[in-house]
Amino acid sequence: MNFGDKLRALIEERGITQKELASHLNIAPSTVSSYVQNTREPDFVTLKLIAKYFDVSIDYLLDCRTGNTFSRQEEELLRVFRSLTAEQKEVCIEQCKVFVRLNQKARAKSS
Repeated sequence: MNFGDKLRALIEERGITQKELASHLNIAPSTVSSYVQNTREPDFVTLKLIAKYFDVSIDYLLDCRTGNTFSRQEEELLRVFRSLTAEQKEVCIEQCKVFVRLNQKARAKSS
């Protein structure tokens, strides 16, 4: 997924408009629009501001992976988890623990 697609998804998930993001970043709405349409890319300063605003890594925004980075699924899970309230995070953790226990039981039966 390219930068513009990721930015569009983040904007939609946050429930904001491109204009609101532009205002927060102190850039023109047309600039955000050009990012989303993949006709322009942000400079380093703006890229860092976007990453900070959405609480994601620059690697995530640029779809850049090195040997020690998380998989796409792990990054997505972290990004979603970070957007939850404290109470929602606790529920999410408990649900994940249920999945772990179910997997352990399934492995024990197949052994």
